[in-house]
Amino acid sequence: MNILISGVGGPTPRSIARSIKISKYADEAKMFGTDVNPLAYGLYENDLYEETRLIPYAGKEGYWEALKAYIKEKDISCAMVHPEHEVLAWSKLKKDGGEWPCKTLLPDYDVVKVLVDKGAMTDILEGTGLVPESYLIDPENLNFEELEQTLPYPFWIRSTSGSSGLGSLKVEDRDSLKNWITINPGVTEFIASTYLPGRNLACKLLYHNGELLRSACGERVNYIMAKVAPSGITGNTSYGRLLNEPKLVDAAVKAMELIFEATGAPKHGFFTADFKEDAHGKPYITEINVRMVAFNYSFAKGGANFSEDIVRLMNEDASFDRNYKMYEFEPGTIFLRDVDAEPILMKEEDLIKPI
Repeated sequence: MNILISGVGGPTPRSIARSIKISKYADEAKMFGTDVNPLAYGLYENDLYEETRLIPYAGKEGYWEALKAYIKEKDISCAMVHPEHEVLAWSKLKKDGGEWPCKTLLPDYDVVKVLVDKGAMTDILEGTGLVPESYLIDPENLNFEELEQTLPYPFWIRSTSGSSGLGSLKVEDRDSLKNWITINPGVTEFIASTYLPGRNLACKLLYHNGELLRSACGERVNYIMAKVAPSGITGNTSYGRLLNEPKLVDAAVKAMELIFEATGAPKHGFFTADFKEDAHGKPYITEINVRMVAFNYSFAKGGANFSEDIVRLMNEDASFDRNYKMYEFEPGTIFLRDVDAEPILMKEEDLIKPI
C-alpha cells in the first residue's frame, strides 16, 4: 500500500506518518511525501518516506500536473492531505466536478471554506452559546469605540486565518492593540473575542459518509518555544493531557451539526475543535481545524490512532467497526513533546517533583 503524505515539512504530517508506522499497516504501508519548500525537513526523512518530491504550491500553475504525475508514477493508492491550502484545493476540485488522483478523506469544500475562516465559523455559531463574544477587525478601518463597547479590555485577538497562533495576543488597552496591528502587517483581518483564562482543550471528530464514527479529547497545557511568541502560543504543544470528556464531544458535535446544516454539506471528514474555558470552566469554541494537529501521534500512542482509522476507511476495510466510539484513556495520562523528538506518554503523578 503506497500512501501519499502532503506538506511533509510540518510537524502534523510527521505525526501522521509516525502514527501509520505504529498502526496495523506498519509492515505493508510505504509512504511518499510532497512539499513546496526545498528546505522542508520532512523531504529528507528517509526513515519515514520511501521517496519525497518537491511540487508547486497548491493553486499555482503546475500543481495538479506535478501531483498527478507523482501519484501515477509511484502507484499511490490514497493520500493524507493536511496543509489547509491543499485541503482547499482538493475539496474545490471535487466541488467543481473533478476527480481526485487517488483516494482521500476530506470534508466538502463549503465546510472547508467556512472553517478556515474563523470569522465565518463564528458567524454561523453566534448566539448558540458555543463561541465567545467576538468582533471582526479590519486593520484599515477599525472603529475603536464600537469595538470597545462590544468587548471590554482585556480581550483576545488573532488572525481569522492561518495556524500556529498567527496574530494571537491578549490585548490590555487601545495602545497595545494599535501596536499589535502595526507589527502584523501581513494580517488582513483579525477577530477579537472575550478573553478566556481557563483550560485550552481539543476535541477530535471523525465523520464518514454521514456518520460520526470516532472522537477523542485532549488538553494543551504548554507550547514548544512558547517564549518566542508574545501570546505564548505557537500552535505546537509541548505538554498536554489525554482526557475523557463526553460533554466536550457533545459541544463539538453540536457545532458541527450547525455547520453541516448551514452549508448543506454531508457529514464527512476529520475535524479538531479547539476550546478555551472561561473563569467558571465553561468551554467555548475558538476554531475548528479541517485536519489533524501536531500532537496526533501522542493520541495514537495512547490508543487513539486516527491515522489508522482514516486509512482503513479509505481502503474500505470491512473489519472496521462503524459503531461510534469515543476513545478513552487511562486517567492521568499526559504527553511531553519537543522539537524533532518522540513524544513521551506517562502518568502525571510520575512527573519529577521540584525539591
